[in-house]
Amino acid sequence: MKKITISLLFFSLLIWSCGGESSPKNTPSAAPKLETAEKPQAAKTALKHVLFFGNSLTAAYGLDPSEGFEGLIQQKMEEMKWPYRTINAGLSGETTAGGNSRVDWILEQQAIDIFILELGGNDGLRGIDPADSYKNLKSIIEKVKAKDENITIVLAGMEAPPNMGAAFTKEFRENYSRLAKEYDLALIPFLLDKVGGVAALNQKDGIHPTAEGHKIVAETIWKVLEPLLEKGQG
Repeated sequence: MKKITISLLFFSLLIWSCGGESSPKNTPSAAPKLETAEKPQAAKTALKHVLFFGNSLTAAYGLDPSEGFEGLIQQKMEEMKWPYRTINAGLSGETTAGGNSRVDWILEQQAIDIFILELGGNDGLRGIDPADSYKNLKSIIEKVKAKDENITIVLAGMEAPPNMGAAFTKEFRENYSRLAKEYDLALIPFLLDKVGGVAALNQKDGIHPTAEGHKIVAETIWKVLEPLLEKGQG
């Protein structure tokens, strides 16, 4: 398996940026409003919902939400005239522990057909024990399944900074493949593949993707999501 390498600078800056920096276009809050858009086809076809649950990456930090990967995925589905809409439940600075506490509120808001879980990056950056991150992610997955066993869960993998040591980064990385196997989840091995650490594809902070970077992330997600969307129409 090809080894993924990410610059130390990328992760060092992410600790500072994801931990509390607020964007002029995307200010975090304790209980963010779920961003959705009613589509013209809603009156004719019952819409299905794809919820993105994550941190500042999902929240499209520093950009208009339409430029983030969640907004781009919505555009793709509209172009294909598929009866889906996306819901952005991203919160800057979110850890797996925070997500585990917040997900209960999210699940109460509305029906969900596909739940995309994008959390863990801030855990790795802060040196949180990978075993704790695993337990939190596991709890989130089980809460989603408890709401509705028919919800399809997609798990987006992340990488821990290399300065945490080989043992830490290995355990952190394997959390995602382990959970995907245990719960039979669709897995995106590394959300920021081909974007993380690439200066031209990240904003001035060096770690949040630019609009161009989000386009690549959207394609990475689409490779896993598209077959699930097609299946859901059957």
